[in-house]
Amino acid sequence: MEQLKGRIIYKGKTQAEALVTTQPISFYGGVDPNTGEVLEKGHELQGQSVKGKILVFPQGKGSTVGSYTLYRLKKNEAAPAGMVNRECETIVAVGAIISEIPFVDKVDIGKIKTGDKVKIENETITIL
Repeated sequence: MEQLKGRIIYKGKTQAEALVTTQPISFYGGVDPNTGEVLEKGHELQGQSVKGKILVFPQGKGSTVGSYTLYRLKKNEAAPAGMVNRECETIVAVGAIISEIPFVDKVDIGKIKTGDKVKIENETITIL
């Protein structure tokens, strides 16, 4: 069991399987707001779903509409259970806050692997 500390973007507690990418994610156009499937061509997560996962990625990218896409994912019950970033940017921060998705950044995301059971509890990420 390893613990990592980060900065709280949206406070909360959640536990789920990690889905990890080394590539930035664009929620607008890159993730289906109805299913949570990553659609972005060539993305290492293409074809996989963020639904119910702890989504671990370096940072977001793309349009400000990405915030609303995260909100739509939440409303459609297709959102990640939580998110972890190396460096959060505004689009993803706003999306997590309005969608009430636990979110932490300033984390060494290289320590988390896809399939790990991960718990977010405020600023603490525990790899179980």
